Amino acid sequence: MDGRDLPKDPNLTWMGYSVGKWDGDTLVVDTSGFNDAEEILPGRRPHSNALHIIERFRHRDFGHLEIEFTIDDSKVYAKPWSFRTNHHLVPDTDLLEYICNENEKDLKHMVGVDK
Repeated sequence: MDGRDLPKDPNLTWMGYSVGKWDGDTLVVDTSGFNDAEEILPGRRPHSNALHIIERFRHRDFGHLEIEFTIDDSKVYAKPWSFRTNHHLVPDTDLLEYICNENEKDLKHMVGVDK
């Protein structure tokens, strides 16, 4: 969000390297530098280290967030593809903890998780 460009030769990581900027009322997040060790959603689709994702976050109105994803990976897909998700505010609820498979050492601290 500070105006930097994506690195030209990034250290490849699980989540890649992201930069963001505002385009009017839309937050645009540009990510590359992924390793190819895990599939991506939706549908657990494969990708290479050439993966490039652009996410566009738009607050349509109170309680509604729209996210549009564009996936570009010329080593795996013939052309870029996109999909959109919509998220809705659910008041008076709790956020649930996300537990990564590689983080089993902390299971004893997670209330309500089968051990």
